[in-house]
Amino acid sequence: MPFFLILFVLVGAQLGNASRDRARTSARLAAVERKLDLLLAHLNVADPDSAYPDVLDHLRNGRKIQAIKAYREHTGATLADAKAAIDRLT
Repeated sequence: MPFFLILFVLVGAQLGNASRDRARTSARLAAVERKLDLLLAHLNVADPDSAYPDVLDHLRNGRKIQAIKAYREHTGATLADAKAAIDRLT
């Protein structure tokens, strides 16, 4: 019976460590994301995933022409500028 008690204590300690590790990793990830957001804002760079999700959806599904059209609708870009922007994303 003492063996199971020792095993129970060791497993419990490992679970506690894993929980603390997840919390620490989560906090570090949040800090990195905040720094990245500040850097993107400072450089005036838009995150394409959040800005035009439908454009990226068209690209993921191989619909490049629809992606160009959607990009033009969002930005008012010329056809040449929209095509260049979509080419940079692919």
